[in-house]
Amino acid sequence: MSLALASTITCPHCGAESRETMPDDACVVVFDCPACAGHLRPRPGDCCIFCSFGTVPCPPMQEPRSCGTA
Repeated sequence: MSLALASTITCPHCGAESRETMPDDACVVVFDCPACAGHLRPRPGDCCIFCSFGTVPCPPMQEPRSCGTA
């Protein structure tokens, strides 16, 4: 299975979209919107900003293991 390593994050504050490369082995829990400098954190129940605001979930969630485990 090939992992998608790019996702477009949509800022919930201003609606701006930002194409970002995801790390293949970790979850990103803090992101600053390049348009409005809004501080994004994952929604409750999500492991990272890609799972909350991205078009593609983070690579650890694309695999049959959970975030932060090897």
